Amino acid sequence: MDTTNAAAARAGTSPGEILALFRDVTDGLTKTDVVQRTGLSRTTVNQRLDGLLSAGLLVPAPRDARTRGRPAGRFVVNRSRGVLLVADLGATGLRTAVCDLAGEVRAEREAASDVTTGPEAGLTVVEGLFAELLAETGYTERDVLGVGVGVPGPVDFATGRVVSPPIMTGWDRYNIPGRLGPRYDCPVLVDKDVNAMAYGEQRLRYPDVDHLLMVKIGTGVGTGMVAGGRIHRGADGAAGDVGHIQVTVDDIKEPPVCRCGNTGCVEAYAGGWALVRDLREAGHDVTSVNDAVRLIRSGDLTAVRLARRAARILGVAIADAVNMFNPRVIAIGGQLAHTDEQLFAGIREVVYRRSLPLATRNLQIVRSALDPRAGVMGLTQLLVDGIYAPHRVQELIDRSAESGGR
Repeated sequence: MDTTNAAAARAGTSPGEILALFRDVTDGLTKTDVVQRTGLSRTTVNQRLDGLLSAGLLVPAPRDARTRGRPAGRFVVNRSRGVLLVADLGATGLRTAVCDLAGEVRAEREAASDVTTGPEAGLTVVEGLFAELLAETGYTERDVLGVGVGVPGPVDFATGRVVSPPIMTGWDRYNIPGRLGPRYDCPVLVDKDVNAMAYGEQRLRYPDVDHLLMVKIGTGVGTGMVAGGRIHRGADGAAGDVGHIQVTVDDIKEPPVCRCGNTGCVEAYAGGWALVRDLREAGHDVTSVNDAVRLIRSGDLTAVRLARRAARILGVAIADAVNMFNPRVIAIGGQLAHTDEQLFAGIREVVYRRSLPLATRNLQIVRSALDPRAGVMGLTQLLVDGIYAPHRVQELIDRSAESGGR
């Protein structure tokens, strides 16, 4: 197969596959460029581009004043064709954003939020912040083409329902897409927060790395995996939950009870809520994970000792994941990732000692480059992927044709 035919096989003939050619090309493409990249006839290319232009998914590229003569017509993705709304929910706070179709954040808001108050209260806060963001950027609910929600619990990705979440009281099987979809009349994507973080980190910071492990160490301990450039969710969406691996700690006679109901989980020793528990038992006046982080960073002996123990326990669980999954990059985020080397030194030492040499010879263990916006950025990338999906592009073209164009 020659180069042109190989490109044609990749591009196919659907408008969505044509639009995908423009996704990462900042200065646009001409009709001739598309013909050369796909091997399609000029007539077919004209038809596909006409549909994309009529639907407002492509627009003529701005002319460069430095270009002499009459430049060939170039087209670029219309990043202002609509917007995407994303909400990254954590145990004690949330971050929302409005993004354009190129995945760039136009505006964002943070708010304190207790996930244990249930879905009605939590999503009411989210909807209020979405309204503020749309007003700020000059868009309306009719302009929303996709909504993404990240939650701190296991998700059945096919249905968008949270399943038996240890800390999300009242959220089990709650229909988040059913709550948000009718309001914005668009697809609603729901995923585990750490899956979104992993995808954002891989797509935007390590695009050449196909296998990445994301570990979020905040109130709890969560893990997301990108395998072969795609999120690995497992058969039922439960992949990567190292926080609930049960471990034995030599100097602990009675394993602590975890929030999931089991005893001796990694999170019950090394999660932020566990550190707060242990610091309070040691006589410290702490009420939040941020309080614990400040104590660790200040050099408090008890806090540092507990952080180092947490790092070793996390290292054991992560080493098991390295031996099973063999990632190239391990990105660590969450509040406890900001304790400087108190955490990272212990994790690295245990991982390199317990993992196979072949699995660690090129391994990078780094702080998340996107944290604390990794979840928002990952959800945005997932939504943009959805916008460029061939069936979604065709749907937008059909809607435009029915309404006589936008």
